Amino acid sequence: MSTSSSLGGPAPTATVIHYGRRTAREGFVLGGIFMAMGAFFVALAVVITAGLNGNEPQPVGLIALLFATIGYSGFKIFRSALSHYHLAVSIDDTGMWLRTRTRQSVIRWDTLAGVAVYWSETDKRGGRRYSIELCPSGPIDRDDPVLWILVRDEEPIRPGLPRLRYSFVTNGSSARYREPLVEAIRQHVPHLWLGEMQREPGHCGVPNYEGHRERTTDTVR
Repeated sequence: MSTSSSLGGPAPTATVIHYGRRTAREGFVLGGIFMAMGAFFVALAVVITAGLNGNEPQPVGLIALLFATIGYSGFKIFRSALSHYHLAVSIDDTGMWLRTRTRQSVIRWDTLAGVAVYWSETDKRGGRRYSIELCPSGPIDRDDPVLWILVRDEEPIRPGLPRLRYSFVTNGSSARYREPLVEAIRQHVPHLWLGEMQREPGHCGVPNYEGHRERTTDTVR
């Protein structure tokens, strides 16, 4: 069963991977560009409408405000990037810790029956998608404030295990972290390692956003 940050946090010697920083940096750049464009159009609207450019005031300048809304889109991108910047996963003798901007939780090794890497082929020639699967030996909190994003409801890795398990997807910008994570896991809990297994295309799935929202509405955590 997963536990929260009441344990204090990962050990000082833990392997720590800040897997969200690359995505965050891209978001900061794009969001900054959009916000700058929005500010430009606001300034343009003021200059034309008020006649600050030496010409007669032109109400048509207010049309520029329509384009200024791109600045709000940039703000949303920037805010999302800020949350990604703090994403980190740590591996120590206790388990696999997941950290967000404000919280952290741990999947304890002593609650798992096994850890494996799943991969499946994509539509692209030779392309593959990977995920690190952490299979609990018993029930888990599917709505843990941090870990819920990893929970998948699928056939267990072997008979007798629960359907709910954790799936840490390592594709795209996270692909570079797969080997370091696997190496750290095998170093700390070699007895849980089950190897790599091929699955059907699209095996990574998606978090149950709707179910989580329905179960946690008006819930104080």
